[in-house]
Amino acid sequence: MDLPPDQNYCVARPVYSKPSFEEDNETKARVPKTVRERFKKSCSCSAKRAKDITKGLLPILDWLPKYKIKEWLLKDIISGISTGLVATLQGLAYALLVSIPPIYGLYASFFQFLTYFFMGTSRHLSVGPFAVTSLMVGSVVLTMAPEGNFEIKGNTTGLNGTAVDIAAMNEYRVLVSNTVTVLMGILLLIMGILQIGFLVRYLSDPLVGGFTTAAAFHIAISQVKLVLSVPTKNYNGVLSLIYTIIDIFRNIGKTNIADLIAGLLTIIIVMSVKEVNDRFKHKIPVPIPIELFVTIVASGISYAVDLETKYHASIVKDIPTGFLPPRPPDVSMFADVIGSSFSTAVVGYAVAVSVAKVYSIKHNYQIDGNQELVAFGVSNIFGGAFSGFFGCTTLSRTAVQESTGGQTQIAGFISASIIFLVIVALGNLLEPLQKSVLAAIVIANLKGMFMQVLDVPRLWRQNKTDSIIWVVTCAASIILGLDLGLLAGLVFELATVVIRTQFPTCAALGNVPGTDIYKNIKDYKNVGFDAVRVFRKRNKALKMIQKLIKKGKLRSTKNGVLTDLGVDNKAFESDPEQDPEEAEDVDVPTKEVEIQVDWNSDLPVKVIVPKVTIHSLIIDFGAVSFLDVVSVKGLKLIVKEFMRIDVNVYIAGYDDEIIQKMEACGFFDDTVKKDILFLTIHDAVLFIRMKALYGNVEDPIFEKISQISFPESDELEDHEGAIYKLAS
Repeated sequence: MDLPPDQNYCVARPVYSKPSFEEDNETKARVPKTVRERFKKSCSCSAKRAKDITKGLLPILDWLPKYKIKEWLLKDIISGISTGLVATLQGLAYALLVSIPPIYGLYASFFQFLTYFFMGTSRHLSVGPFAVTSLMVGSVVLTMAPEGNFEIKGNTTGLNGTAVDIAAMNEYRVLVSNTVTVLMGILLLIMGILQIGFLVRYLSDPLVGGFTTAAAFHIAISQVKLVLSVPTKNYNGVLSLIYTIIDIFRNIGKTNIADLIAGLLTIIIVMSVKEVNDRFKHKIPVPIPIELFVTIVASGISYAVDLETKYHASIVKDIPTGFLPPRPPDVSMFADVIGSSFSTAVVGYAVAVSVAKVYSIKHNYQIDGNQELVAFGVSNIFGGAFSGFFGCTTLSRTAVQESTGGQTQIAGFISASIIFLVIVALGNLLEPLQKSVLAAIVIANLKGMFMQVLDVPRLWRQNKTDSIIWVVTCAASIILGLDLGLLAGLVFELATVVIRTQFPTCAALGNVPGTDIYKNIKDYKNVGFDAVRVFRKRNKALKMIQKLIKKGKLRSTKNGVLTDLGVDNKAFESDPEQDPEEAEDVDVPTKEVEIQVDWNSDLPVKVIVPKVTIHSLIIDFGAVSFLDVVSVKGLKLIVKEFMRIDVNVYIAGYDDEIIQKMEACGFFDDTVKKDILFLTIHDAVLFIRMKALYGNVEDPIFEKISQISFPESDELEDHEGAIYKLAS
């Protein structure tokens, strides 16, 4: 029933502790299934189950029969052609990041999609090479196959010199990239079979943002040397970016002017047209494929002027026609590259799933994260076997496919068809293309990744910890390299989680008069009082008394009551060690001295203690999501410490699983019983009020007094109780 917003309402029910609630509401025991029962269920087979499994592994069987030819086909064709042209150029360009011939970028773009077309759950993802993962694969390639391993020494001209066997080097580097790609596919497939896609959740948005921004720096520097066409050594690992920059400046005098001019013009033109596409995207039905136009013009100029011969420009040269036969990976490399392969695979999958989720939400369909693991795993195994390198997706290429009207993976199939035509027939037209043009296209597409720097001020305002994670990950990835940088960022992120878990927030809550609502006393006026200071003073005083007993200044009777040993209180002067503010440093185990203190009476020695009657403490467990053995042990010690100073501790708002964990860890005994547990804070407060009014409540009937608010005159007097909210 809907009530007017200004109308009060009343809920009447018994005051429930855990025992009284279980008395009125019969509990139902959970019987967990045995391993045998679960295995039997998972291995059971029926026609429906077989159909569901088949559709799960091949999502195309689900969406293709529902394909709306009249509404979607034309849009998919237009989208597929546009995306295919972009994918072709990106494939050629990203192959340079892997340090292998450009043609292998086309293989990567083509073969990986064929499998994803059948097995992927995203309808808009454009599968293929990604700049960041390509650079990460390239770092492995350079580590396993540096130029120095392929030097040819000779003196046929009478002068001693060295040269590099380019053909042998490229062949071995391709083998390394294929092997790494297959291994990454295997790792993703295993993760998919084991249903552990949740691991990617640890790669938070700030961590991925900082990592990809650092990767953009690495990519830009690696392509600048191609734009300048200057010779540099291949560095990898810690400070590799710095060493590369030093090499570029050291050899800046060897810059090829033809390559530099072509690269700069390409960067300016591509970035300018992309800005126009972004600003007028609502008015332009199809984004201008500027990369395609620049590539065609640049190839034509290079061919007509013969830039390679006249100006020694670095061009793509040989793009063979047709496909290469499949080849097996070099399994002996697996042990050397498994660490880098795992990190690259996880990054690629995280980026792909993040992009896929954006468009699945926009177009109202579901994606399956674990099936995506399987799809990318099989795709990269298949692509690696046919000389491709690791692929996932890029935001820019997927944005083109979606913005040009793509509705399903039919658009991706058309894209693959465009790449197929280039491989079998049109590839030789791109042979005169300067490598500096491809490098410039890569640099021009890094704008979005560099603009992520603007996220840092926003993150600082929203959550300072997230902004620090971003900065640390970015700095570590720039300085240590992408692999170690990602690991360092992940470790730092997990460390922040551990620190926040070990130092949870704690707030003193007060009652809003006339309600069952409890709020932080620091945020609202006239709500409760702060008893934290009182508890701290008492604990300090208790430790001071323990130390005085050990020194013989006081003694405790067999009943635990303190007595004076004849010390003259007026003459007694506490030394610095006895100062209450420093009493926390006194290491006297509580269990050694079992004493009782009447905090309302004058103590027999000079110990400063506030005279406040606090008899109850309520701990709100509403935000506690888990407890371990150490925390249960510490909580029990705290409860007993408060009981020794005549403060009763109650726990409210608990979860049943938390109580089960406390039972398993031996929290409850003859001293600490379950009757300290209450369903809500208000239940505990009403119980304390009732106990204060009527004395010790032994009869369960008293516990079931209806929760009707007490008159204001019966509200708890100040300094009688305290409520705390914990967050784990």
